[in-house]
Amino acid sequence: MNHLHLEPLGRGMQIYVTDSYHFSTDTILLAHFSQPKGHKKCVDLGTGCGTIPLLWLRENPNLSVSAVEIQSDACKLAEESIRINSLEQSLTIHHHDLRDLRGVLPFGAFDVVACNPPYKQSGSGIVNPESRRLIARHEEECTLEDICGAASRLLQFGGRFCVCQRPERLADVMEAMRLFQLEPKVLRMVQQRQDKAPKLFLLEGRKGGRRGFLSVQPTLFIEDGQGSFSPEMLEIYGDYKNQH
Repeated sequence: MNHLHLEPLGRGMQIYVTDSYHFSTDTILLAHFSQPKGHKKCVDLGTGCGTIPLLWLRENPNLSVSAVEIQSDACKLAEESIRINSLEQSLTIHHHDLRDLRGVLPFGAFDVVACNPPYKQSGSGIVNPESRRLIARHEEECTLEDICGAASRLLQFGGRFCVCQRPERLADVMEAMRLFQLEPKVLRMVQQRQDKAPKLFLLEGRKGGRRGFLSVQPTLFIEDGQGSFSPEMLEIYGDYKNQH
């Protein structure tokens, strides 16, 4: 593994990252948007180094979390983070293809499923020759339909599926959700600052939800007018931001 180091996540939580497996603002925003409340059973699909499950558990230690990842190096990294944070009873990593989870995780048993998927369609954009980054950025290992299908199978009726994506894929994500009985219910756009177009959206779908009645939340601004983090971003980053 390349340049392995520990990154603080706040409140004593730490995560192992490398050049190939790390996290971004998008990951933190999705973890916050999807944060499960109470005693919930949750899954993070394509967990990478395990950032979203760790942030969930940082906020709510009562969760039971399963994380699915197809790349073995990322799984080893996430397992090291589980060990150093003593989360063996709360978080389990499954080295598996999310398209084939029968017998790996119980179907219809989970309250929340999240996924920070590849942003680019297969064959679009400049292809990264390093396979680990290719899988992370392009739909080489799974499509939006694969992800929504997996989430739908895992969720119980009324369960939440939360995803982030680039705005140009909004129609694709909603179409894929509805294909698998995940009704889009909450949408939030993310902008760098006031004068920029949205760079990201956060979307929640409900398993078996009634059609329509999409709640569009106020836009989340990453920066304030002076180029610093906005008050809401500082609140989301919380203790993590104070250590950087």
